[in-house]
Amino acid sequence: MEAVVDVDYVVVGAGAMGMAFVDALTAHDPDVSVAIVDRRHGAGGHWLDAYGFVRLHQASAFYGVASTLLGGGRVQEDGPERGLHERASAAEVCAYYARVLARLTATGRVAFHGRCEYLGDGRFVSLLSGARFHAPGARIVDGRYLSPDIPSLTPAPFAVDDGARVVAVNELVRLTEAPEHFVIVGAGKTATDTCVWLLQNGVRPDAITWVRARDPWLLNRAVVQPDPAIFLGMAAETMAAAAAASSADEVFLRLEDAGIMLRIDRGVTPTMAKTPTLATWELDLVREIGDVIRRGHLRAAAPGRLRFADGDVRVPAGALVVHCAAEGLKYPGLRPIWTPDAITPQPVRVGFPCFGAALAGFVEATRDDDDEKNRICRPSPYSDTPADWAMMQVIGGDASLAMTRETDLRDWSNTTPLNPSRIPPERADDPAVLAARTRLKEHIIPGRERLAEFAARS
Repeated sequence: MEAVVDVDYVVVGAGAMGMAFVDALTAHDPDVSVAIVDRRHGAGGHWLDAYGFVRLHQASAFYGVASTLLGGGRVQEDGPERGLHERASAAEVCAYYARVLARLTATGRVAFHGRCEYLGDGRFVSLLSGARFHAPGARIVDGRYLSPDIPSLTPAPFAVDDGARVVAVNELVRLTEAPEHFVIVGAGKTATDTCVWLLQNGVRPDAITWVRARDPWLLNRAVVQPDPAIFLGMAAETMAAAAAASSADEVFLRLEDAGIMLRIDRGVTPTMAKTPTLATWELDLVREIGDVIRRGHLRAAAPGRLRFADGDVRVPAGALVVHCAAEGLKYPGLRPIWTPDAITPQPVRVGFPCFGAALAGFVEATRDDDDEKNRICRPSPYSDTPADWAMMQVIGGDASLAMTRETDLRDWSNTTPLNPSRIPPERADDPAVLAARTRLKEHIIPGRERLAEFAARS
């Protein structure tokens, strides 16, 4: 027996993408009704399972839903990031989404079905009661398409021999005695966060071994801020660097010289370009770790040994191996946001998924024709390598251009902090903003042309 759920939309996933879509859709269509379905007990997606010391790697203002600012838009007044915008903790992000969900459901037009498994065809089942539901005729919104894999929910991607001590990063906050040694496995933001946190908490650099299958490029957090002069200035420098470069790798090296990109070891050219943000104080800390293993992916952890394809590396017998090596960002390929089967929110402007999902919700609320929606709201990919990054810049630039040609989209986009390139009315005549815009206009065409060349070589 199925209970009928009479709604216009079923949104699968109450993470960042799903929530941003619902918020914008319901804000601009007063008659629409929505059922949100999620396996978790509340809104917030992977943040509900995040490790305890994680923070947003970007400014809080860039994350969340369009109608509700995450945090207070504050600039930090003390600490190592004095002068940079605040970054929410995991607890703050989860509390924020709980408030947003409560506000949406209070309208009577949004219902949340937590701890439910979506079965397809508008059907879902409660994982608690077994009750089954069907929303006939509802349009499906797939907010799970780019859901990241995280260590707490993903087995370690290497074998664990008997006697080896291996934990997911989440377990670090629950340790009851100090390990003899730490082995951090992973090269991404989670592993970097872990190294920073351990060092901040008094772990000696020589008590840490860092297994990095690839070295990463990272964005200097100071140049990715909710300030149009800073953000547009960074974009202008990026295009200038691209225009002058002869390869994707050289673009990154030029951006490093400009203070935009960072790498942990200046003697190693990174091959990973997912480019999360990092502060220079964090960079200084992780550079203290001297025992870095670059021998590809870890095959197995054994007591006192790490096994790689080309042989073993010895570590202290009591070492604690910390799994930070989940896949993280997904790369399933771009698909049109609107298809007969589903609406699939994806990033539109490079690197800002919440803005892309909110924009898709706004477009869905204000347009009727799917072809028209896809023409003006185009998906942009994530990047993994420098060549991917070049392609992302080109595709994302095309998507931004298509969006800004629509007056209502441009006007709406300029109202939400989720849009990193918005210019608030009070800053429109700011000389620093005008100078950044002028420089961006000067370099954007030759920069994009060169980036397209680099992308085509991959």
